[in-house]
Amino acid sequence: MMPDIHYAAILPELCLVVFGLGHLMLSFTVREENKGSLAAMAILILAVAGATMIPLWNHPVVTFAGSYAVDNFALFFKWVFLLAAVLAILHSGSYLRQEGMEHGEYYTLLLFAVLGMMVMASARDLMVVYVGLELMSITFYCLVGYLRGRLGSNEAALKYFILGAFSSAFLLYGFSLIYGITGTTSIAGIHTFLAAHPEAMAAPLALAIVMVIVGLGFKVSMVPFHFWSPDVYTGAPTPVTAFLSVGSEAAAFAAILRIFVSGLSGQSELWTGLVTALAVITMTVGNLMAIQQRDVKRMLAYSSVTHAGYILVGVVVGGSVGSATVMFYMLSYAFMNVGAFGVVAALNRTDGREGSNLDHFAGLAKLHPALAAVMLMLMLSLAGIPPTAGFFGKFYIFMGAVKANLIWLAIIGMLNSAVSAYYYLRVAVYMYMREPEGEPQVMVPVSMRWSLAASIIGIFGLGLFPDAVLALARASAAAF
Repeated sequence: MMPDIHYAAILPELCLVVFGLGHLMLSFTVREENKGSLAAMAILILAVAGATMIPLWNHPVVTFAGSYAVDNFALFFKWVFLLAAVLAILHSGSYLRQEGMEHGEYYTLLLFAVLGMMVMASARDLMVVYVGLELMSITFYCLVGYLRGRLGSNEAALKYFILGAFSSAFLLYGFSLIYGITGTTSIAGIHTFLAAHPEAMAAPLALAIVMVIVGLGFKVSMVPFHFWSPDVYTGAPTPVTAFLSVGSEAAAFAAILRIFVSGLSGQSELWTGLVTALAVITMTVGNLMAIQQRDVKRMLAYSSVTHAGYILVGVVVGGSVGSATVMFYMLSYAFMNVGAFGVVAALNRTDGREGSNLDHFAGLAKLHPALAAVMLMLMLSLAGIPPTAGFFGKFYIFMGAVKANLIWLAIIGMLNSAVSAYYYLRVAVYMYMREPEGEPQVMVPVSMRWSLAASIIGIFGLGLFPDAVLALARASAAAF
C-alpha cells in the first residue's frame, strides 16, 4: 500500500528538484558572456522555494508514512539553509569568473546541497536522515574539488570524500544497532519503544549512540572528528567553504536535535555526559588551534570547531529551551561566517595566490576602509562582542546551561569565548595597525556588496532585536 504523500508540504523540495534540473539544462544554452545570469537564476529558484514555505508555517504536516515532518522546527532550519545558500551564491559569481570556472553545474550542486539539508531537517526516520546526509555530502564532495586545476582543491575533495565515507559507515552501523534494539527506524517509534522498555539492552544502545555521535560529529567538526575541516576549508573554493561551514553544520545539528533531543530524550543519561565532555573538548581544542594560525581561512576553520563546541552546549541542555538556543545560534552564525569568508573571497588573489594570509589584511583599513570595517564588525560578532548577533547567540546558549544547573559548563564556555577574542581581534590589528604590504587585488562586485551588507544587517538586526527571533525559535522548537 502506497503511503499518503502531502505534495503541498514538500513543495519547497520539489521546486529545488524540478527547477534545479531545469537550471542545469538551461545553463548549456547560456553564452559565455551571460554566465552571470546563472547565479541570478539560482537565487530566484531559492526564493521560490522559500516562498512556498510561507503557507506551511504553523501548519505542521507529517507525510511519507510518518517519516517526514514539515513543522516549524524544520522550516526554521530550511530558511537558514536558503539564507546561507543565497549569500554564498552572491559571493560566487566574480570568484568563479576570475578562476574561469563559472559553469551551470556549480549552482545546480548548490541547489541539491540545500535539498539534502532540507531532507535532514524534516527527517523523522533514521533512513531519511541518511538519504539527506548523503545527498548533501556527495554534492559537497564535488563542490570542494570544483577548482580541478588546483592541487589544493583536489586534495581537499579527496580527504573530505574518504573521511566522509568513513564517518557514514559509523553512522549506518549506529542506525542498524538502534533498529536491532527497537525494531524500527522511526524516530518517534524509537522514543515510544524505549519509553516502554527503559532497561532494554542498555549496553548495545550506548554503543549505538556512540556510533551515531561519531557519524554526525564529523559533519559538525566535533573534536576528535575535526581533522578534515582545516584542510578542506583551506583547499575548497572560498564561497564553497562559506556555505559548507554553515549549511552542513546546521543540517547536522538539526538531525542531532531530532535524534537525541526528541528520539532519545528518555535515555539522556546514556549520551549527555559524553556530549558534555565533547563540547568542552571541542571548544577548547578549536581555540588552541585557531590561535596558532596565520591563514585566515584556516583560522576560521578552527573557529568553526570552537563554535560547534558552543552549540553542543545547547544540545546538552536539550528540550525546547536548548533547541531554541541552537536554532538562534545557527541563524546568527550564518550571517557571521558567510560574511567573514566573503571578505576573504574579496581578497582572493594577491600576487597570483590565495589572499587569505594575515599579511594580506595588513593596512586594509587604509586601502579599502569599507571592506575593513565590514570585516571588523564580523570579527567582533564572532568574538561575541555586544550588540551583535554573536553576543546574544552565546549569551542564550550559556544562560540555558545556567538554568539547567550546568554553571560550570557555562563558565568554561565563557572562558573559551574570551580566549577566542584574541585571534579574531588579531585580524583587526593587522587591518588597522599594520602598514600595507603592496596594493592587494581586491574584488568587491555589486553582488558581493549586497551579500556583505546583508551579513552586517543580519548581525546587528539580531543583536538589537534578539528576543523576537528567540521567541520564534522557541515556538518552532516546541513544535517537535
